[in-house]
Amino acid sequence: MLRNALEPWHVAIIVLVCLMVFGSKKLPEMARGLGRSARILKAEARALREEDPPAGSSER
Repeated sequence: MLRNALEPWHVAIIVLVCLMVFGSKKLPEMARGLGRSARILKAEARALREEDPPAGSSER
């Protein structure tokens, strides 16, 4: 049933609605902000992984 849930024309409709709602000037700004947020999230997750010691080792 959900095998082909997102057809190419669905994507086209979503893009058109976004253009109408936000306008062509706001979309690049929003994409830039989303990219910055994704980079920050990725860097923070990497820092947390490096900060945590492995679960099997115990420091005494």
